[in-house]
Amino acid sequence: MEQVIGTKLSEQLRERIEERIVVGEYPPGARLDEMDLAKTFGVSRTPIREALIQLASAGFVEMRPRRGSVVAEIPPERLREMFDVMAELEAACARLAAGRSSDEDRAVLRATHAACEQAMRANDPDAYYRLNEQFHLALYAACHNGFLTEQATLLHRRLRPFRRLQLRVPGRMESSFAEHQLVVEAIGRGDGELAAKHVRAHVEIQGARFADVVASMAAAARSAARKVPG
Repeated sequence: MEQVIGTKLSEQLRERIEERIVVGEYPPGARLDEMDLAKTFGVSRTPIREALIQLASAGFVEMRPRRGSVVAEIPPERLREMFDVMAELEAACARLAAGRSSDEDRAVLRATHAACEQAMRANDPDAYYRLNEQFHLALYAACHNGFLTEQATLLHRRLRPFRRLQLRVPGRMESSFAEHQLVVEAIGRGDGELAAKHVRAHVEIQGARFADVVASMAAAARSAARKVPG
């Protein structure tokens, strides 16, 4: 039994279940039983139900009649497409931020970037991920386009587990931080095209990495299924 502690229990549970879905522990089509999950995580069914609703709204889980919550399938091609769109949305945010951001916006961006450095030096990928998310949200806010900020935030949330897990790859935190540094410098100079270029490359690297990871996991799952006696 796993113990989950915190004030935002349903969000913590969502992250735990998300991660298991992404790595293939809960494969596509698997039924997510509320009672079983409650026992696994040592909680009541209420936060589990809330977490599953959050997962359904993000597209990781499907609510099916008479079957309850079922893990949705995310084909590798679909993941590549989502990262392609994310790269363009973030590039647009960076381009606009270079020309529209205030001194306060740039200060927030630098502060979150500095906090990421501390987490990187502490070799704490979970802390880095949360601070990295704040960095990206600060970038979206700095573009001063409400609709673009909303759309970028929605897709960012959809891709959260993939972006979180890739930070555990050796050396990825350092690379991510260096990529952020280029973005911060370009925005500080007011160079929108350069900022957009660096952000696009930053997100495309993540997409290429995780599309390959998900494809490999899917192949491994199919291989394991073939080995199970009928």
